[in-house]
Amino acid sequence: MNFVSVRLITGDVERLVAFYERVTGVPARRYTGDFAELATPGATLAIGSTRTVASWGPGTADPAGSRGAIIEFLVDDVDSVYRAIAGDVTDLVAEPTTMPWGNRSLLFRDPDGNLVNFFTPVTPAAVAKAARAQGVTDGS
Repeated sequence: MNFVSVRLITGDVERLVAFYERVTGVPARRYTGDFAELATPGATLAIGSTRTVASWGPGTADPAGSRGAIIEFLVDDVDSVYRAIAGDVTDLVAEPTTMPWGNRSLLFRDPDGNLVNFFTPVTPAAVAKAARAQGVTDGS
């Protein structure tokens, strides 16, 4: 099994796609007005319209504001990213903060209210964990 993507359901695909393009710097591939993807080396963020889930039945997936999930992006330097995207983020939850587990994290909400975490591992243990997750080895 290989985890490949997370799909956000929204009432405004273009608004959400444009936001993620700005804050990630990743261009989206727009398949239709109802579906787009932002592909990164590790996984894909898919964004679909409420119309894309209609065939699954009413209430299967509701747009906006999940309080039970965090969309996470590993970045090279969270403090630099914070400075670069500050004008694009209107709902800041927490400025870059070093967490007890060794990641420096920036938390904010996207235009639909989904919680987003941009993080950079900063302690040796967190750096090693991130490298293992990305399949990077030290050669030993």
